[in-house]
Amino acid sequence: MTFQARCLRSCAALLLSTAALFGAAAAEAASHAGGAAPPAAAAAAAPSPTSTSCNQQATDKKLAGAAKTSFLSKCEREATERCEAAATERKLAGAARTGNVNKCVKEAVGG
Repeated sequence: MTFQARCLRSCAALLLSTAALFGAAAAEAASHAGGAAPPAAAAAAAPSPTSTSCNQQATDKKLAGAAKTSFLSKCEREATERCEAAATERKLAGAARTGNVNKCVKEAVGG
């Protein structure tokens, strides 16, 4: 399983558990108020399908030359930002952070 897939799965689990927690609190509050609780669990988004790599997206869009270079640069920059944020969230530091970010970016770029 790729890092992205593991990340999506853990994010989805976190969203569902958070929604369940807030849903339980809302249900309890509504029962005291005499109203109906909103379906918080239904509001939780299902995990999005795994995204394709930057290279695959460029191929799908039939980009070439400067347009492809520009697209890949932007895509890699955005992937780096996402991977850095994920490493910060996981509280990684040093070599573990660097290795994790590099692997994450390489998988996102697909090259």
